[in-house]
Amino acid sequence: MKLFHTSDWHLGRMLYARSLLEDQRAFLEGTFLPAVAREKPACVLLCGDVYDRQIAAPGAIQLFDETLARLLELGSRVCVISGNHDGARRLAVLKPVLRRSGAVFATQLEDALDPVLLEEDGVRVQLFPLPYFEVAEARQFLGEPELKNEGACMEALIRRMESLFEPGAAHILLAHCFAAGSTVSDSESGLFVGGSGGVPTQLFEAFDYAALGHLHAPQKAGNKARYSGSPLKYSVDEQHQKKGFTVVDWDGTRLTAEERPVTPLRDVRRLEKPFRELLEGGRACPVEDYVELVLTDREPILMAAQQLQPYYPNLLAVSNPWAVSGVAGQRARALQGQDQRTVFVSFCRDVCGFEPEEGDLELFDETLKEVWS
Repeated sequence: MKLFHTSDWHLGRMLYARSLLEDQRAFLEGTFLPAVAREKPACVLLCGDVYDRQIAAPGAIQLFDETLARLLELGSRVCVISGNHDGARRLAVLKPVLRRSGAVFATQLEDALDPVLLEEDGVRVQLFPLPYFEVAEARQFLGEPELKNEGACMEALIRRMESLFEPGAAHILLAHCFAAGSTVSDSESGLFVGGSGGVPTQLFEAFDYAALGHLHAPQKAGNKARYSGSPLKYSVDEQHQKKGFTVVDWDGTRLTAEERPVTPLRDVRRLEKPFRELLEGGRACPVEDYVELVLTDREPILMAAQQLQPYYPNLLAVSNPWAVSGVAGQRARALQGQDQRTVFVSFCRDVCGFEPEEGDLELFDETLKEVWS
């Protein structure tokens, strides 16, 4: 039995204020759906963060609606769990109806204890779809207020899942979480990566495979778990990551997982060169990729972005570390020894371009007090 493991589509994502919806459509219609049509997986495992925002943009909703309809037309079942970026209640619309059509949406903890059984040519797979959860939510659901962190909650939930294991079937967990020791990218907000050190990877040993979402770099998490990673690059620091999705095969006794690469409509990368080289290179061969240009010149370049933009139409940003470090160094020396409020006022004036009001200063003092405490 073949399964496609994917996650973190983040439909509606913006990169430096540029919409990636066209790139996401190109991935789905040009790569993913043709692969489904060609290889006919029994099920697509979509492990959270379907959307980039809890209130998704209309264009993102339309793209997912079209993709889901096409997957079902191709004869593949779909199992979707909500991620921390998804609005779980909104994603749950028409859940019972969709399940009868072959699309299972897990948006509440109780959904993980209602496993999905797949059967094909005498081979059986049990899916346990566990959506993203907060610790307080898990404590209440489990009736165990003493659970201290995400790892303890995950362990308690897995114990309940194990009691539902069917003999002779492969047991696959779908989860959206931070596995301890995993690699994080800039495109993942630090507010949402997970707390208390994340989930110990040994907890996944109960399963034949744990299909994870949440982190954007494709990577293993212990012996049994794997992040498929996001199908596209959502920050410049991901420029060297090999994006794609994972193909999982279960033959009744042995499970294998293989990464399937994706060629994006536009790549995301950073170029570090002198201004003149970037300008001449762009004139000779315009660059359609999303690029962040870093000037290595030891002198200021006037209107660099305006001069480069015609040859880098998807230019994200232009920076000159030498010029910035000089200005920052002067500012730092001027503020050396000053109190935090003075530094804050200077930041508002010099960087943000406004004079902070008394209400701003009171809020800053209150926030600073909370941080130190």
